[in-house]
Amino acid sequence: MKALAARRRSRSAPVILLLLALLLTGGMLALVDSGTADASSSEDVADDVAQGERIFQANCATCHGLDATGNDVGPSLVGVGAASVDFQMATGRMPMRINGPQAESGNPSFSTEEISQVASFVASLGPGPSIPSTEQVDPELGDAANGMQIFRTNCAMCHNAVGAGGALSEGRFAPSLFESTPTEIYEAMQTGPQSMPVFNDANIDPDAKRDVISYLMAQRDTSVGGISLGSVGPVTEGVWVWIVGMGLLVGISVWIGAKSS
Repeated sequence: MKALAARRRSRSAPVILLLLALLLTGGMLALVDSGTADASSSEDVADDVAQGERIFQANCATCHGLDATGNDVGPSLVGVGAASVDFQMATGRMPMRINGPQAESGNPSFSTEEISQVASFVASLGPGPSIPSTEQVDPELGDAANGMQIFRTNCAMCHNAVGAGGALSEGRFAPSLFESTPTEIYEAMQTGPQSMPVFNDANIDPDAKRDVISYLMAQRDTSVGGISLGSVGPVTEGVWVWIVGMGLLVGISVWIGAKSS
């Protein structure tokens, strides 16, 4: 009995009890905080969707319908995803300023927060491509050499070998990519805006998309051979040689003839 009582009065018992109490309290607080954070996050998403719906109905419903299912003017947006909305609105293509063969880029009509809210609303209507993360579009993590091969195989016939852009049929055109952000380039590959085909992850996986971005960013830092002449290839180079080179030769010939006479 004395031995049992001694064990009960062990000096380490209070310390053990205190540690157990602290662990139990910490666990309960973590559970409460987690639940609160999840609830707060859900409320934020719901608020963004609600606000995005209000912005959409005030500015976009005329063409796309109040429920975004489209009408005779604009297509349905159900299932296009947040990436499509972010690309179209962030580049100023939507709302479309004038009717034409394709929407042209410009200054965005809405703030970054408003664009995000409309994107959240459209994303809530059906599954679609999401806005890429910072890591997915970081050119420093890509392989520019592999990106060059992918770009020149799939994109150069419209956008030029270095992304300078070019003319298409029926008044359409492939825009220059020199001013496009990495996020815009990724979203364009995901969603296929205007006349561009969609390159989903089955066609070009996320790592390969990042490689393409790395290649395009590298073209902005390099000018091989002096003056770029617009970076549109042999057309401008030929015009330059013909006008300047032949002009100089004709001028020299006239000067020689004048001197000899």
